Amino acid sequence: MAFPLPRPAAPELPKKLIRTLDCRQGTVRAVRFSADGHYCITCGSDKTLRLWNPLTGRLLKTYTGHGYEVLDTVGSFDNSQLASCSGDKTVILWDVASGQSVRRFRGHVGKVNCVDFNEESTIVVSGSIDGSARCWDTRSRRANAVQTLSEARDGVSSVRVSPHEIVTGSVDGRVRRYDLRVGKLHSDYIGCPLSNVALSRDGQCVLAASLDSTLRLLDKETGELLGEFTGHEASSYRVECCFSERDTHIVCGSEDGRVCFWDLLEGSKVLELPVGKGVISSLAFHPSAPALLTTHSAAVQLWREESYELEDVTT
Repeated sequence: MAFPLPRPAAPELPKKLIRTLDCRQGTVRAVRFSADGHYCITCGSDKTLRLWNPLTGRLLKTYTGHGYEVLDTVGSFDNSQLASCSGDKTVILWDVASGQSVRRFRGHVGKVNCVDFNEESTIVVSGSIDGSARCWDTRSRRANAVQTLSEARDGVSSVRVSPHEIVTGSVDGRVRRYDLRVGKLHSDYIGCPLSNVALSRDGQCVLAASLDSTLRLLDKETGELLGEFTGHEASSYRVECCFSERDTHIVCGSEDGRVCFWDLLEGSKVLELPVGKGVISSLAFHPSAPALLTTHSAAVQLWREESYELEDVTT
């Protein structure tokens, strides 16, 4: 006789503040978890990147080499490299262990807003205010981009890379999906400047944050609008959005110091985190646990579920 499988436990949301990192690098422009979730990377207005243990608050490494504030960063799948972009129009590839820059990519003619690795971390894709997304080969000494995507009519504010696709969000109000298998471009018109895009972990949906204080959930293959989420403030500044570790919730920062959570299926707002005063511009969800990183001015906060107890860790 077969017995039904037990129902999965209800997802827990990160409500409890565990740690606050005083990053000491001016305004923190972006925060990201490493691929395994053990570390986090911050970049700031003081032109540096910093690698942290978020549980202990310990600073592990500082990376310097940009000539202007660093606007975004991302870690490779094996945690051996970082990529960063800056207002100095460059993209830098870093060796995590040594703290040294491995490659510096030039070609954008305006500040570079965003970067992401492909699945194998052999390509870095960057998006710029110059309206282009450029692909850089991390394995060769080639100075020029291996491909330039220049269809945007305004700045590219966000870029995400899946195993065979590049998804960009632009200030011209369009989400563009480049299918690398067949060389085809799909474009979905939102109608309002986009500040951020995110891919669901199952690869089926795109979440777009726009400057009309609305999040839109799109079917990635068809462009169909699956839902709209409101209740946060985002009309003047770039705020980031993401999915929870199990794709059950949508998360977004707000200009009034909150981080908001919505149930993905029901569309209802289920939680507001009062992080601070002012814009919550960057956030990152842990790849496999209910853990959230948020930025507020010069600090980064680590949030966990209410049942979580911080262990005595020293590394």
